[in-house]
Amino acid sequence: MAEPVKKVGASFKNNLTTDTSGALQNKLRSGEKADVIIVSAPAMDALEKEDRIVPGTRVDLARGLIGVGMRPGAKAPDLSSPEAFKKAMLAAKSVSYVDPKAGGTSGTYMAGLFQKMGIAQEIQKKTVFRNQGSEVADAVAKGDAEFGITFTSEMITNKGVKLAGTLPDAIQLPTIYTGAVPAGAPNPDGGRAFLKALKTPAGLAAIQEAGLEPIQNPQNH
Repeated sequence: MAEPVKKVGASFKNNLTTDTSGALQNKLRSGEKADVIIVSAPAMDALEKEDRIVPGTRVDLARGLIGVGMRPGAKAPDLSSPEAFKKAMLAAKSVSYVDPKAGGTSGTYMAGLFQKMGIAQEIQKKTVFRNQGSEVADAVAKGDAEFGITFTSEMITNKGVKLAGTLPDAIQLPTIYTGAVPAGAPNPDGGRAFLKALKTPAGLAAIQEAGLEPIQNPQNH
């Protein structure tokens, strides 16, 4: 969500901090103040339970999907079904995704998915591990891996990578990004206005340009 937040935030007086959802959670817990916080849905669930956000301000903003990236001009793999994806990965010369040891959501999920599909050992032999999604995209762009698997938002801004598509729905891991006004916000009205701006046509366009799926009819909590 960093890129669309930067674009929309340009029209606001702001001090933007970008980090993982867990790190942003901990900043609030340690007493740092903010007018808006945007994190993954599970992280927001935890903050809600701890009464760290203003009731009624939570709103779903975007959905992140895991996709498969390749070099421009390469033959796209068949991603039409879980079985087609499995065959494509077995046929691939090399695959890159985030090392589960690095704690990334997509990497941990993919390792488990390959295990469930019964192809973990075969994939392991040709996996090019990286520590972040952006590094997975770089591995594809540099030719170190035939395919890269991470959130589409990590690949779409890399000119050396073409998005082949997203994982089939049956094996997809949608990540919902939600925003809210934290309890004790110095400028809660400004926070509400910022969240509202993310739902305008310009805000929705910025979200889509970043490789995320805008949630146009958000679920308010």
